[in-house]
Formats: sequence, C-alpha cells, structure tokens
Amino acid sequence: MKKEVSGLIEQETIMMASHSARKFGRSVMTELEAMTKLDQREVLRTVAKRFSSTVIETTEMLDMKPAFEILPLARAQQRGCVVLHALKDGSSRLVAAISDPFDTDLQVWLDNLAGTALQYRLALQSDIQAYLSRQEETIRAIDSMISTGTSNNPEGKTLESLSYASVSDAVSPAVKLVNSTLYDALKQGVSDIHLESTPTGMVSKYRIDGVLNLVTNFTGVALAEQVISRIKVLAELDIAERRVPQDGSFRVEAMGREIDLRVSIMPSIHGEDSVIRILDKQAMVEAHGGLTLDAAGFDPHTLSVLRRLVQEPYGMVLVTGPTGSGKTTTLYAALTEINQGRDKIITIEDPVEYQLPGILQIPVNDKKGLTFARGLRSILRHDPDKIMVGEIRDKETAEIAVQSALTGHLVLTTVHANNVYDVFGRFHHIGVDLYSFVSALNGVIAQRLVRLNCTHCAAPYQPSEAELTNAGLSAEAVKDYRFMKGRGCGDCRGTGFRGRRAVAEVLTMNPEIAELIVERRSVRQIMEAARRNGTRSLYEDALTLVTRGETTLEEVRRVTLAA
Repeated sequence: MKKEVSGLIEQETIMMASHSARKFGRSVMTELEAMTKLDQREVLRTVAKRFSSTVIETTEMLDMKPAFEILPLARAQQRGCVVLHALKDGSSRLVAAISDPFDTDLQVWLDNLAGTALQYRLALQSDIQAYLSRQEETIRAIDSMISTGTSNNPEGKTLESLSYASVSDAVSPAVKLVNSTLYDALKQGVSDIHLESTPTGMVSKYRIDGVLNLVTNFTGVALAEQVISRIKVLAELDIAERRVPQDGSFRVEAMGREIDLRVSIMPSIHGEDSVIRILDKQAMVEAHGGLTLDAAGFDPHTLSVLRRLVQEPYGMVLVTGPTGSGKTTTLYAALTEINQGRDKIITIEDPVEYQLPGILQIPVNDKKGLTFARGLRSILRHDPDKIMVGEIRDKETAEIAVQSALTGHLVLTTVHANNVYDVFGRFHHIGVDLYSFVSALNGVIAQRLVRLNCTHCAAPYQPSEAELTNAGLSAEAVKDYRFMKGRGCGDCRGTGFRGRRAVAEVLTMNPEIAELIVERRSVRQIMEAARRNGTRSLYEDALTLVTRGETTLEEVRRVTLAA
C-alpha cells in the first residue's frame, strides 16, 4: 500500500483548485489513513516534500505557543488544524499545522483569519488532536468560560451541554463557575463535588480516589448563593427554600455521552452546602475495557471464591462495606459475567448506575411508592432466575430477599456493615430470623478500595519504626517487603497515588459457621471457624499490596483495621 500511495504522489502536477486535484487528494489521504503510524509518517514526509513543506509532530508543536487568539481551540478541534507561534531568532512567526495539503479551502480560510499568508506544515491528524487535547488539559477548566447549551433527553429533562468545543459567552458568573466546575470534575474522574459555604464565600473540593482534595475557594457571599441557586435550578429544586435539606438530580452531556448527577443540598451556619455525586455509567467500562470482576482488581484467590458464589443456582450473596467502597460495581461485574442469556435477571436499584444490556433494571421511586420492598414483591411475580437488590435497608426488604433465596432464586445484594461478621448482628438487629438467614446465605464479601502508588513517581522508601508498630508489624516480618511510595507528580496531582483496586475478605458458609451464628456465639468463635474455612481478613489482603510495592502502609491503615 505504501508503494501505491508513493505512486500517486509521483503523478504529474495538477492544478490545486481543480475538481480532479481534490479527488486525487482524497484518494491519497484515504490510502494514508489505512496505514500504520510508522508508514503514515514516512508517506507524509514524501507528500510534504512535493509541496515544499516539512512534517511537524506533537513534540515539536508542544514547544510552540498556540495562537488561539487567531484560531480558538473550539474551532481548531472542529477543523482539525492549529495555528502556532514559532519563535526564531527572537522573533515570532505564524505556522499552521494541517493534515491535508490538498484542502486549499482550509488554507485560504486560515490565511484570512490570520490576515497574512501562513507557513504551512503537515502533521498526522492524530498528532494534531493529541496536541489540542494536551492544550485542553493544561488550561484549568475551573478558570475557564464553559458555554451552556440545552437539549431534551427522552425523559423530558433539560440537558446541560458541557464541552470545550462549544465555548461562548456565559450569561452570569454563577453559570460560568458551575459549568466550569462540572466540566473540570468530569475530566479528572471525580466521584463527588463538594461546594461548602464559608463566612466569606465558598470552597470547592473534589473527591478523587475516595479522598477529598481542595480545589479552590472564592470570595463573595452573593456569588456563593447564586451558585447554589444555579444548582437547584438544574436539579429542579425549590430555590426559595433554604431551611431544610433537598435532594434532586439532573443530567449533563459531556465527552460524547450523557452523565447523571445526583444533588444534595444541606443548610449550614454560613448558608447552604451542596454535594454533587457523578454517576458516569461508562467510566469504568472505558477505563478497563469492560465491566468484569477482573477489572476490579481482586486477587486470584478472592476472585475464584467470588465467581463460585455468584454462579450458584440459588441462595444469597451479600456484599458489604461503607459508601464508596465499590459494592454496587462488584455486583454489576458479577451480573455481567453470569448473564449468558439463559436466565431472567432483574435488578432494583436506587439509582441505576450502569445500564446492563439484557438485564431488566428497575429504579426505586419513593415519591411514587416504588420502594425496595414493593419492587421486590413485584419482581418475584415476573419469573426471575437471578435478582439484584441495590441495598437492604429495612426488615421488610430483608425478609423478602431471604425468602426469595430460599425459594430457588439467586439474590445478590448489599448491606452496610464494617466486616463480614457484623452482617449477622445487622440482620438480627432489624428483626430477621437468623435460622432462615443463614439457610439462605451462600457467602458474604466485605470490600474496600485501596489507592495505588503512582507508577510515574513511586520510589523505594523505608517506613519508620513507629509506622511498623502502628501496622502491627516487626522489622523481622517486613524484611522481604518491597516498600514503595509516590513522591507526587503531575500525573497523580501531587498526591502520590493514582487509581484504586479492591481488597476483600470473603466468608463462605458451612455447617459449623451456620450453627455458631444461629446459637449466637461470640464473634471470636465465628472468626476462628471462618479462618479454618480459609477466610482472610481485609487487612491481610491489603497487606499483600504493600509487600509488592503497590501501596503504602499508611493507605492500608486508612481503609482497614490491623489484624
């Protein structure tokens, strides 16, 4: 193919304004796109030579200053080209990087924008887009003016459009601040946005990898009130009510998809605070290439036990942990793996966080009377094989879930508890019969998400004696450990951590453990029986990451208790 393109280039010179020339150019560029990057660059150099030009790559573009005052970033992204300031001998000249030398209309348009003839250099379209993406990332979106657009979604709600390509004048400072904050958070993979009122204005924080990070603070009580009012308008809440908490939701369009946002407004002594939960249904799929248990990062032993539990024909599998520990994501991944099209799988959730093909998903709607308990009763009349209940919150839901498991259904659900052993006390406390519960129960998984060292800035380090003591370790016990710690860099936003993975303790039921639970024996006796059955604690599972240098003792202590 490379020879064919070279042959096209060596054809006789054709007038560039003619229709045949443009057709010739399209044939060359089409052939070029079908090649590998290495071949593309080689052919592009041949094309550039025929046009008395040279090739420019992303690294060289990054050494130049973008001329966004001539060709704004949004227009550059639309047209697939960029105008740059190139310094030479202390003076600056304008250079345009384009991917198609046969597009004379684009060149005339750029010359008119600049008011002078530009010097053109050729670049692969992928290199131009990479450069523009880098420019977009380096500009703090929190200080930028993000435009507002609206469209209608199928539910009839207003859809807020957020993108750099739609930059235009915003109507007010509050709109600019809200939209730029949302856009910046979406780009950084934030799970929650916290807007906290202060005596002089407002503080903005992002929860990234489970930890809050201060972003900025701005002065002006009036502006802070306008920001909260803007969020209330988006979430269709009462802007006049400032004395009681309010909850709502809205949807934005960004990065080529629709993203749901949940809003919580809380009155405080300085005004009102807002927390916005970002429910990006495609984030994990894009990050890992699929919603699977492998993507969660469980160790091989935990993974095999978990897969065995969710592949049972009936019974109950419980996932427990605090808010934000990845419980629902684990259940989604399990459902994705066991969904072979031969079983009827139904979920009831609050809210539906990921849309799973081939699975009936029902959102809870308390305002309309569709609670977990009522929805679960209706599900049982819909001939299900496998059921997922988003969360067990009360006795009624728990009893229906237990009965469902006892009558031949596989029930996957979550409950809030600190570890696998606290689950039994939790169910006893809400009034569920323990004998029925343990008869239905296949196993319990308690999980946490541990931050991983940034691979770009992690370096060997030696923990102090105090750190080892706090972790319940001795110098002799850690002699084979590979301690690593992130120093902080641009890739990890200076935190030293980038990304998370799940650690878990898994309790599988056997007659001995079931008997101890029904007889209400002590937690210590149940723990001893579980250890004999192969259960490993959360702390022990997390400590294996420290031995491999994947995280730190401090991080393990933050999310788990020492054994």
